[in-house]
Amino acid sequence: MSRGHGYDKYSLMIGRFQPLHKGHLEVIRQCASESDNLTIGIGSAQYSHSLENPFTAGERYLMIKNTLDDEGIGDYCIVPIEDINRYSVWVAHVTSMSPPFTYIYSNNPFTRRLFEESGYSIRESPMYNRDEYSGTEVRRRIVADESWRSLVPEAVAEVIDEIDGVGRIKDISGGN
Repeated sequence: MSRGHGYDKYSLMIGRFQPLHKGHLEVIRQCASESDNLTIGIGSAQYSHSLENPFTAGERYLMIKNTLDDEGIGDYCIVPIEDINRYSVWVAHVTSMSPPFTYIYSNNPFTRRLFEESGYSIRESPMYNRDEYSGTEVRRRIVADESWRSLVPEAVAEVIDEIDGVGRIKDISGGN
C-alpha cells in the first residue's frame, strides 16, 4: 500500500469509551505523541442503551472529538468498529474499517494475541489511576448520585448533559 506516504508511525488504539474519561485521555495523549497519526477505534460500536454500554457510537465519537479538539490534539481519526464475534477474522474486520496502521496499543491479552498473530507490532498502553478512572466507576457514580464530573473531561460532561446521559443511565439501571 505504498502511495508515497509513510505509514510506519501510524497507530491504532481501541476502547469502548463508555464514557471517555481522564484515564483514556492520558492514554490517547501518550499514544498520539508516539504516532504520526493515531486511529481511535470505538469498540462495540453497535451497542448502546445498556448499563455496560449506555452511549451510542455517535455520542462517543462526539465525546472523543470534542475533548481532543479542546486539548489541541491533532493527527487522529475516529472509527466506529462493531463487534463481529468471529475472532479468526476480527483483525481483518478492524483493518478493513481503519486507515493503515503499523502499531496497535492494547493491554488486553486477547486483543494483543490476535493482532500479534496477524503480524502487527504491539505496544502497551500506559495505565492511569485505573481504580478511579474507569467507565465502570463513572457509570457507578452516576447511578449512585455521587460526584462523577471530575473523572471525565469537560467536553464529555457537556455531551452527557446534552443527551441527558445521567437520566438514561439511571433509567437503564432502574435507579431513577
